[in-house]
Amino acid sequence: MQSTYLRFYLTEKQHHQGKLLYEWLLEKARAQGVRGGSVFRAVAGFGRHGHLHEETFFELGGELPIQVEFVLDATQAENLLAVLRGEKIGLPFVRYEVESGLT
Repeated sequence: MQSTYLRFYLTEKQHHQGKLLYEWLLEKARAQGVRGGSVFRAVAGFGRHGHLHEETFFELGGELPIQVEFVLDATQAENLLAVLRGEKIGLPFVRYEVESGLT
């Protein structure tokens, strides 16, 4: 089945509407009928500002990169992106067309 892979990049401490942003994203996707989503915390990374964030003893909490990803249909992907644009969150994302299914 043709599907869309949608990944968002954020940090641990980002909030929106009083919730952690990754939790808010999962809830919005689930409310739109998306059948699953995952959140992954990175060990290290840098973004558009070039500042390296890595897991060390001295790293301030909440600065590590987070990835939130979904495999959904094209309409659900567009709907989720429209919600984010409407909220003016400005999250970086990538979108791929993929094949998905069960073995």
